[in-house]
Amino acid sequence: MNNTIIKAISILDFLTDNPNAGVTEISNRLELPKSTVHNILNTLNHYGFLEKSSESARYHLGAKLVELGYRAQNEIDICRIAHPYLRGLNEDLDETIHLTLLDQDQVLYVDCIESKKRLRTYSVIGVRAPLYCTSVGKAIMAFFDSQTINRIILEKGLPKITEHTITDPHKMVLELEKIRRLGYAVDNMEHEADLRCVGAPIFNNRNEAFSSISISGPASRVTLEKVDQIAPLVMRAAREISIKMGSRK
Repeated sequence: MNNTIIKAISILDFLTDNPNAGVTEISNRLELPKSTVHNILNTLNHYGFLEKSSESARYHLGAKLVELGYRAQNEIDICRIAHPYLRGLNEDLDETIHLTLLDQDQVLYVDCIESKKRLRTYSVIGVRAPLYCTSVGKAIMAFFDSQTINRIILEKGLPKITEHTITDPHKMVLELEKIRRLGYAVDNMEHEADLRCVGAPIFNNRNEAFSSISISGPASRVTLEKVDQIAPLVMRAAREISIKMGSRK
């Protein structure tokens, strides 16, 4: 492991138990050169992992660590809580079920139970996908405020992936309004040809859409007619997971 990383970790560990320590104290206690400690502290402070007191040259843990801890806890909790519901949907429908997390204006696939059918959607755990053209992404994006939606559309764009991808910003806004009204999203072959998905949002204890689940399968099996039967099951599972995550929605 990189020696500088080890030193940075040791400094973070030290400040966890000894908040508001300065360069000299950290240097003496960890037996590190002051110049090394100073450089590492500056880097960690720059990226938000530490904060430096404006009144004294002392450091304490920063907001970035709180954010990372919150995200890690959410990921651990959501996977543990949601998995039985994914299995239940898989048993009821025998199609592939995915769980995703919002991650930097994308969705990250974190759990999956595959269909047992020969023609099926396969697991994509660890893969990221756009918000605007996936059911799991649109299900989350629909519950953002209008300013955030407009920012994402402006920054990310709506590039065409299949002939069914929604590429017009106005149509996308209308699509998200519909999803918010219905409570579920449909990826109608917008991300992959001949693949249809139905997704629903999961809310945390701050009532923020931060995760989602979906059922996906070949469009020949997951027909638009079947969406009306599938959507209530996906929404119910998402709602029960949300409640267990502390949501009041």
